[in-house]
Amino acid sequence: MPIPDAEALRHSQSLAAHIREEIARAGGWIDFARYMHLALYAPGLGYYSGGAQKFGGAGDFVTAPELSPLFAQCLARQAAQVIGESEGDVLELGAGTGRLAAELLLELQRLETVPHRYLILEVSAHLRAVQLQTLSQRLPPELFAKVEWLDALPDSFRGLVLANEVLDALPVHIVGRHQGVFERGVASQGEAFVWADRDGIASVSAMVVDTLGLPENYLTEVCPSASALIGSLAEMLQSGLILLIDYGFPRREYYHPQRDHGTLMCHYRHHAHNDPFLYPGLQDITAHVDFTTVAEAGVAKGMRLSGYTTQAQFLINCGITDLLSRVPADSTAYLQLASQAQKLLSPAEMGELFKVLALGKRHDAPLLGFVQGDKSRAL
Repeated sequence: MPIPDAEALRHSQSLAAHIREEIARAGGWIDFARYMHLALYAPGLGYYSGGAQKFGGAGDFVTAPELSPLFAQCLARQAAQVIGESEGDVLELGAGTGRLAAELLLELQRLETVPHRYLILEVSAHLRAVQLQTLSQRLPPELFAKVEWLDALPDSFRGLVLANEVLDALPVHIVGRHQGVFERGVASQGEAFVWADRDGIASVSAMVVDTLGLPENYLTEVCPSASALIGSLAEMLQSGLILLIDYGFPRREYYHPQRDHGTLMCHYRHHAHNDPFLYPGLQDITAHVDFTTVAEAGVAKGMRLSGYTTQAQFLINCGITDLLSRVPADSTAYLQLASQAQKLLSPAEMGELFKVLALGKRHDAPLLGFVQGDKSRAL
């Protein structure tokens, strides 16, 4: 594993001290969701709040928009359908470097379906600055003028809500069953963080474990924050679509008896591992998404399950092969795009692990991205 430089280590040590202080104030124990929130979002110190590079080859991981413009160009075709029917705007949650927003707007301009506004809700001041730089450099003035940054969800919205790799970064509770229900939290020993379990807790997490009927000696994650976010989006949306793209499974796969250690995963300099206490503030911490719970949260708030499929099937439905054909097949550009498409579509890469879930409100037209291979029944 690469060793951080001295400045990065000081940053991590400052965040670790901040977390230790919170553990002490809480009586020596905090749940993992709180630890994960501080590690990712503590102002000025958390992974997404600090200034270290996160995306791309020099960062910790590569997202689909960073991998290829084909991803955004395919999404634009689905977005154009929603914008046209709802006569609305686009709201992107957690826009990363701004690459997806830039490519999406450029393709929507080609499709002559530019929204009135492209709204970005970004909690990280650092990433907001990165997005501003990306979009101001990549977009012509008439498109850049469409972009607005928000500090909170609007009271009402019409159009497309887009969240690419957002749900996996929401804080999760780690819960399990061993001679009863317990929650796994975090304590400190000197300057180190250690796991600490609490038995018999009376919480939403414990009730979820009982509802799921998990077997003995089983550890997993639950994410009430995901259901809460979907509920807020559903209340905000007047008409249109929520499109969620992330890695995860339906409930019966997520809580499969053989997945008895959960899905928690950390990313540091393109190394994937399972130690969330390594270099706090310098690494990403994620968990896979339970798409069944997410869909149920939307339906409970009056949304309609409009589609669920793999990323590969969604991109094929949205015409990724047609987009490739815009480039001469004997060119270097074509070879590069074809290689990128392979990574987006391959079951061994992103094609099967990543899923696309659509929740609609007053939007009943069949969606382009789900015309074939809809797996909604799997939820």
